[in-house]
Amino acid sequence: MPKLYVCSLSRLEETVERTGARHVVTLLSDANGIIRPNGVSEDNHLRLLASDIAEPLDGHTLPGTAHVENLIRFVKGWDRTTPLVIHCWAGISRSTAAAYISASVLNPSLDEEELATRLRDAAPSATPNPRIIALADKLLNRDGRMIKSIVAIGRGADAFEGTPFELIYE
Repeated sequence: MPKLYVCSLSRLEETVERTGARHVVTLLSDANGIIRPNGVSEDNHLRLLASDIAEPLDGHTLPGTAHVENLIRFVKGWDRTTPLVIHCWAGISRSTAAAYISASVLNPSLDEEELATRLRDAAPSATPNPRIIALADKLLNRDGRMIKSIVAIGRGADAFEGTPFELIYE
């Protein structure tokens, strides 16, 4: 079964190397932190530039519909022959939202609450960005179930950086 991993920017290279991933999703606020790990081709690296915010803030890029549409398109195009790694700066908010969305796309029959519970079990610090989740909920026609499920697991444990983890979506 193809695997889905989440990590922080500082753990990206080691996570890609350890897992054998050949596909990466990067969610950062600016292009300065974007690196393409060894073994990942340009076509297999999605870069989404948006700040980790849920409301407009001067000087920051609010995650938008186009970001989530690009994520969904990329995940649907992933050939699943090697793992996919999703990362943001800390591996706590944007990347966990993107992983939850990706798992929902890859297994649309998986109950949103069950998936949110799996996310919490795999990553105690996970605090998915609520705006990114809300945009996906609308795009995937989930009628608020994604939002409700993420709200139900609550804020994750305080951490400067998340520990890399695998999100089971099968």
